[in-house]
Amino acid sequence: MKTVIITGANGNLGVATVKKFLEEGYKVVAVDGKNDHLEFATGNANFEFRTVNLTSENETTDFIQAVISKYGKIDGAMMLVGGFAMGDVSSTPGADIQKQFSLNFETAYFVTRPLLTHMQKNGSGRLVYIGARPAINPVQGKGLIAYALTKSLLFRLAEFINEENKGTNIVASVVIPSTIDTPVNRKGMPDTDPSIWVKPEQLAGILEFINSDAGSVLRETVLKAYNNA
Repeated sequence: MKTVIITGANGNLGVATVKKFLEEGYKVVAVDGKNDHLEFATGNANFEFRTVNLTSENETTDFIQAVISKYGKIDGAMMLVGGFAMGDVSSTPGADIQKQFSLNFETAYFVTRPLLTHMQKNGSGRLVYIGARPAINPVQGKGLIAYALTKSLLFRLAEFINEENKGTNIVASVVIPSTIDTPVNRKGMPDTDPSIWVKPEQLAGILEFINSDAGSVLRETVLKAYNNA
């Protein structure tokens, strides 16, 4: 049985991802500030919920080490935590950049660093980040400067990890959704047909495939899941 960590587990994508991994027989360590959308996993012997301040490097490192000590081997991490902010360069102060940096990059990096060392000892592992199309498309990113800039760092991090671990079974991937079909997005864009978006369940399936034996041959850093949006 593979063991995975899923951060941001109580959000729309997180809930779908926890469900998918449990259905496929993984042991899941879910991380979030609250778990009011994860009732379906209550009582499942393969599910554990933790509240961790992922913006704290020390607290995150302690959490990762505790999970490693408990389960022996961590096979993958789905890093779904993130933030969103609008604004172009002229309207985006440095404080907004710092906030988005903490939410979009540090929460992922603080999980990655101790886990990568662990995976290198075992010779295998999957590190999966959620990217953003505005981070690679200047037309979309120019009005989302703090969000796009900080999300763009995840692509470079994955590239560095893959280069450092070339020839091993350690792979870092960035999955880029277009618009995710969530209640918030439907409310905010009522005139858009949500069928062109990506459903959380579809993304969850991609994340699980990356971690599965069938997906073990994948080495591509960036996986785009745009549907028709």
